Amino acid sequence: MKTLIAIPSFDTVQTDFMESFTKMIKPEGTSYTNVRDTLINEARNIIAANAIKGGFDRVLWLDSDMKFEPDTLLRLAQDMDENNLDYVSGLYFTRRPPIKPCFFKNLWWDKKEDGSIDTGSEFYFDYPEGLTECAGSGFGCVLTTVDLLKRVGDAFGAPFAPLDGMGEDVSFCWRVIQIGAKMFVDTRIKCGHVGTYTYTEESYKFMGMKPGK
Repeated sequence: MKTLIAIPSFDTVQTDFMESFTKMIKPEGTSYTNVRDTLINEARNIIAANAIKGGFDRVLWLDSDMKFEPDTLLRLAQDMDENNLDYVSGLYFTRRPPIKPCFFKNLWWDKKEDGSIDTGSEFYFDYPEGLTECAGSGFGCVLTTVDLLKRVGDAFGAPFAPLDGMGEDVSFCWRVIQIGAKMFVDTRIKCGHVGTYTYTEESYKFMGMKPGK
């Protein structure tokens, strides 16, 4: 199994990220790439194209402001293998208050006849423990199959091209929904999001946004 660890970075890579990445268990057949000095959506599209051309099976997408456990890749791959998944994310949260989980119960984007855009998302506040189907997530810590990247690219062109009113990662998720594929998050695989300090699940429980607010 050939896995490419993808680290698109527009600015400085956090020290906590480098420490986590250095300690990460990387099975045989794992490579990594860092694309920087360009827009993040362009970096993701370059990485997706290179993963396809390079004959990789999977891409682990890691943002450079994340903190994670050494066995994160192994656990995401185990979820994928045991459940025949194309997409599985670790659990992390926004790094600015109010703290929210970075994955969604619902996600929508629609261009109306008058040209206006109706777009939005519903955060998954009341998530259960374990492997959970979702309507998409941020791309801070996501394992995807290269086959999924190909299918989205075949249907829409550049898979991470941002839709009006939507970031490149969530735009990809919307496209996944359109092709009938499924996405999951494993809420047992906990990551930190490095901001003023490292925001974690404990931050969410203490100061997070509650449903209805």
